[in-house]
Amino acid sequence: MPHLQFEINKPASDIEKQIIASEVRTLFAEVMQTGMDHVAVSIREFGTYNLSIGRVEEPEKGIALINADIRGGRTLEQRRDLALGFMAIINRTLGIPQQHIYVTFTEHKGEDFHLFEKYLAGWQQGEDPLAD
Repeated sequence: MPHLQFEINKPASDIEKQIIASEVRTLFAEVMQTGMDHVAVSIREFGTYNLSIGRVEEPEKGIALINADIRGGRTLEQRRDLALGFMAIINRTLGIPQQHIYVTFTEHKGEDFHLFEKYLAGWQQGEDPLAD
């Protein structure tokens, strides 16, 4: 169950948050070749100066820090495509410059992800992790 965490330093409307969550789930499913029902998204808002990236000189234009807790096994190309896709969604929806966005991935074994009905197995291409 990936947990995709978005921290932003500017306010976002409920509609913008819904757009981000929906587009992120769709992107994740496409790039990572899996279903969407198990994809968790959290969006946290912080004050302008509560987030920082060393290269950003104008935090007023926005900063986004993204951490993706995912199951291991994906290629560097998949992770890069996902990172660039996240950046495009945040830029398009919130106007945060892509140079002000930082993405990190943390990989876990499938069994580290638990839903009520089961824990997930290791990732396999084209899977539906909630199917029995």
